[in-house]
Formats: sequence, C-alpha cells, structure tokens
Amino acid sequence: MRAAVCRRYGPPEIVGIEEVEAPVPGEGEVLIAVRAASINPMDSHLIKGKPAIARLFLGLRRPKRNRPGVDVAGLVEAVGPGVTRFRPGDAVFGVCRGALGERACAAESRLAAKPANVSFAQAAAVPVAGFTALQGLRKAGVASGHKLLVNGAAGGIGSFAVQIAKAMGAEVTGVCSARNVELVRGIGADHVIDYGKEDFTCGAARYDRIFDLITNHPFSAMRRVLTPGGKIVTGGGPGYDGLGVGRWAARLIGGLVTSRFTREKLIPLSAKVDAGDLALLADMLEAGKITPLIESCYSLDESGAAIREVADGHARGKVIVLVGDEE
Repeated sequence: MRAAVCRRYGPPEIVGIEEVEAPVPGEGEVLIAVRAASINPMDSHLIKGKPAIARLFLGLRRPKRNRPGVDVAGLVEAVGPGVTRFRPGDAVFGVCRGALGERACAAESRLAAKPANVSFAQAAAVPVAGFTALQGLRKAGVASGHKLLVNGAAGGIGSFAVQIAKAMGAEVTGVCSARNVELVRGIGADHVIDYGKEDFTCGAARYDRIFDLITNHPFSAMRRVLTPGGKIVTGGGPGYDGLGVGRWAARLIGGLVTSRFTREKLIPLSAKVDAGDLALLADMLEAGKITPLIESCYSLDESGAAIREVADGHARGKVIVLVGDEE
C-alpha cells in the first residue's frame, strides 16, 4: 500500500510517498481503508523534531514513528479479535497512527461511527481538534449564559470551540485576523475582534471564561478582562507570537504560580482521546450543531504540502488529505 513516510527530521517537504506493508489489526483493533485524514500541528512537530527536547521521546536521530497523521475517516476493512462495535463496511472516524496512507489500524475504543450526513473529509476534520475544544470548554466550566472569549477562533480547535460553546448556551466572542472576521461570525460567534485593530486585553468587555489557543498574552494581561473568579484555559504552545520554548514555558509557569494566589485561575489543557467524547461529537455533527471548517484539500501525494500549510500557522479550520474515493 502507499503511505506518507518521514525517514529523517526536517521540513515538511521531506515527507515522501512509499510502498509499505499494510498493517494487520491486532486484538481490539480495526483495519481502516482510509478515505480522508486531517493534519494537526503535532504532525509538523513530529517531522521537524522540535522542540529538540522532544527527540528524547520521538527518537534522537530520526523519528521512531515515521508515519504521520492521526485523524482518520474511512471504511472498516477488517476487524481484529475482540472487536464488537464495528464490522467490515462500516464508515468510521477517529484517531489512529499513520493516517496518511491507504490503510491504517486503530483501536476500537478510538473510533466512532461516521454520521451518514457528513462526508469522510468532514469527519476526518473532527477528532483531535474537536475533542480538544470540547475538553477545553469542559475544563473551563463553560455553561449557559457565560461570556466566553476564544483567542484563535478561526483555527481548527478554535472554530469547533466557538460552535460547541454556542451549543452550550454561551455568549461567544472570537478573536481572529481581519480576513477571518466574517468566517468566525458565520460559525456563530456573537462578537468578533480583529486582533490587528484591537487588543482584547485592553478592552472594556469582561469575560467569565477565556479559551486561549494562541498564548500571545501573559496571564496578568488576560486576567484584567476576566470577571471575578473567572478562568482561562490555555491550549496554545511555543511558536506562537514568536515565543520559543523557554519564553513560552516561563510565561506558562509564571501564570500558573500567580493564579494560585488570585481568584482568577489559569488552567493548562492536555486533551486526550475519549470514546465518549468522539460519540458526542458524532451526535453534534449529525444534529448540525457543529460543521467542520475545511481550508483546503490535498491528495496523498501532496501530504508534505498539506503539512506545510498547517506548519505555517495560518490555516482556517482544517487541512485535509484525501485518500481514495469519497464513496
């Protein structure tokens, strides 16, 4: 089978398409004939091997996991021993290893049935960004009537956060660039701030919760626009706003220490794959409560270019790699 492979660390362009051995499903696993996969920032980090300290886990000289891609949607081709929820022919989406290939294996617990009213491309856009948004909002304690600000509202996670928060009954303000103002308003944001014209930390508005996906403001600045006892959940990482690992870590640690002595809290987000959350996202997709934003689609042969677009940091919504026929 054909698959995207990364044999050494470097820029996204080093990703090549090779003939590799097809995976075989083990205990509790499902073999998927991939129809679509989506790109996440983690794919770029895996290929670049940055920050350098990450190579202790990724592989010192070359990637241990040389097959990028985790978000997947496709058709069940075979099931391993112990699988009870799926059978060959079922349309599924979820998380696996090596999604950028014609076949991939995933644990049954990391998959959900694909709603019939969404395409494979739309389904592939959901998993990592969707459950990160859902878990971030849950960790912040977002509830009906809350005023929520999403910093980075046009990105993959941010666009889902806006829609899920609206479904929760929150009043949502999205922060984005000028070219994305109408897009963010179109997915349901009640208010939109163009960060090129206005710094939300200097505005008069106050928010019960902030979901910060950019990390371009310190805790002290964001705290000024929180209501008493408000919370900030941060899901951003180094690289945004020109921050290196050291400065990003110092900003995060400083904020965490300060928030221990204030009513307002800074909460770091570490999302994890959860079968229940995937099922909930599937229900929201089917009900039309969330609609994935897709910036662009690439072929499997263009996997490196797709990863480059995400690595550059300005993709709106999700970037998709199409594998095989849609139906």
